[in-house]
Amino acid sequence: MTAAEAQAFCTAYTKESGSNFYYSFLFLPKASRNAMYTVYAFCKAVDSAVDEPPVGSNPKEELNRWRLELDAAYDGTPDSPIAVSLAHHVKTFSIPKVYFEELIKGVEMDLSNKRYVRFEELSLYCYRVASVVGLICLHIFGATSARAQDYAVALGMAFQLTNILRDVGVDADDGRIYLPLDDLHACNCPEQALLQKTYSPEFTALMQQEAARAHHYYEKAHAAFEALPPSERRALTVAEIMRGIYSRILAMIEQSGYQVFGPRISLSAKHRLAVALSIWFRSRFS
Repeated sequence: MTAAEAQAFCTAYTKESGSNFYYSFLFLPKASRNAMYTVYAFCKAVDSAVDEPPVGSNPKEELNRWRLELDAAYDGTPDSPIAVSLAHHVKTFSIPKVYFEELIKGVEMDLSNKRYVRFEELSLYCYRVASVVGLICLHIFGATSARAQDYAVALGMAFQLTNILRDVGVDADDGRIYLPLDDLHACNCPEQALLQKTYSPEFTALMQQEAARAHHYYEKAHAAFEALPPSERRALTVAEIMRGIYSRILAMIEQSGYQVFGPRISLSAKHRLAVALSIWFRSRFS
């Protein structure tokens, strides 16, 4: 497969996903946009190996296969379309292999962990499946200072915590609880009530506490962003678009009274595009 064919595969795969990230990628230069399509395709494929495994597949074996694909991409011997495209971009943008390795470790945690007792345990999971993706993106955006890394790590935590809050009901269907059990106990919210999707004052108190934690990371990311020089802030416009979209999703969760056991809370395509355009214009002309 040629590099162009591999890129076309990754681009189509990303577009078909309907991800919130797609709308932010539109504002990147072509080379960076193609790199982001490929990184997203890799992340999505690895995640799907566990969350949506093909019939008859073994998720652990699938993750090991992706480890081999990653090795091949960095060794210059890629085979699959995603690995072929990834091989080009990791070389162009000097992306450390360890970030992709951490991502696979994070997804692998879902094979053995359906509960997290303390937030410290959950934070490792969030770092691996979300913050490291932000660190990868920094190399594509061209902003890799220590402060930019602080920004990426905090923003990844905020995004993942927002996703966890939004998907409490979906995860309950799978018998999974990401919210720390220590927090459930502190709010007198039994595990079974969560698994049975029971609304209660205790559940609301729990969700308010977790939303406050997500806000803390959004604020931490914002503080790191404001401390960056103007050139790096402009380089992170796409990340700021994502912050705008996900922080609005968190606000919608709160405004709904934490009604997360029904239809998935999300922004319409028109709303996402409006947010993206607003932040892009502000970045370029303020």
